[in-house]
Amino acid sequence: MKNKQISLASRPTGMPDAATFQFDTVELPALKSGDILVEPTYFSVDPYMRGRMNAGKSYIPPFDVGQPLSGGAVAKVIESQADGFTPGDVVTGSLPWATQSVVSADGLKKIDTNLAPASYYLGILGMPGLTAYFGLLDIGKPKAGETVVVSGAAGAVGILVGQIAKIQGCRVVGIAGSDDKVDMLTESFGFDAVVNYKTSPNLKKSIAEACPDGVDVYFDNVGGEVSDAVIANINFHARIPLCGQIAFYNMTETPVGPRIQPMLLTRSVLMQGFIVGNYSKRFNEGIQQLATWIQEGKLHYTETTLNGFDTLPEALLGLFSGQNTGKMIVEV
Repeated sequence: MKNKQISLASRPTGMPDAATFQFDTVELPALKSGDILVEPTYFSVDPYMRGRMNAGKSYIPPFDVGQPLSGGAVAKVIESQADGFTPGDVVTGSLPWATQSVVSADGLKKIDTNLAPASYYLGILGMPGLTAYFGLLDIGKPKAGETVVVSGAAGAVGILVGQIAKIQGCRVVGIAGSDDKVDMLTESFGFDAVVNYKTSPNLKKSIAEACPDGVDVYFDNVGGEVSDAVIANINFHARIPLCGQIAFYNMTETPVGPRIQPMLLTRSVLMQGFIVGNYSKRFNEGIQQLATWIQEGKLHYTETTLNGFDTLPEALLGLFSGQNTGKMIVEV
């Protein structure tokens, strides 16, 4: 059976472009014991995938040049040689960028599309939701009355961090890159204030005005000058969950910015990096709590959806120019 896939054509320097990807047609192998044939219906694109285009050791292996990219997906089982999976089951897990794939059933999980729409398992009930939940509550430890700032606030993780912080009784300030996103976060998602970092003439001052009592928790999705400005307003004993550094992902050189260690030291600030996989044994806890908040009307969600398998490269590149509001997904 012929199958279309999207592979890494070459390792990019700086910002990837269309030439980074190549479209191939390959023959699918026969199923072995323990394998299933799946047909993806939704693909997730996420900023961490940019790091996997680089060679070198990290918390997850890099993509191989000439081989298909892979990422979170929801798929339908077409054929099964694996116990516990039958045709028609809907599963989620990491899958190659391909229109169909023969994969091991290990690592794939059946999902209940009666509980929530299938795409939610790539967003609010998937990696972004769990990242927001564990990063904010386990590392940020927000307390009622504190001020929580989140950068990348209109993204898949940030939009949930803000709402979870509101559930905890906090004042929530977002940082985003357009007036439309500012309006959406305040009017639809309950943020108390949002700073547009692209139009602010003095970001440090704008954050100080939005956070008159300082910053107690900073959920950092961005890094760079945005984080420099937030940390300049940090309070004593603040906590910084370090989730992402998208400002650096496509840079060819690392810029020298303010040295933040003296601020962290003299104000007794905790900064802790994490990846959601650190909490894999607690995923069910997170999913159950997020689902409860959805059912109670306390958590709301939005997606940016591109249609068609061939739009996967466009969707991934769109993350780095802020084209998404909430979770960016591709519906096959």
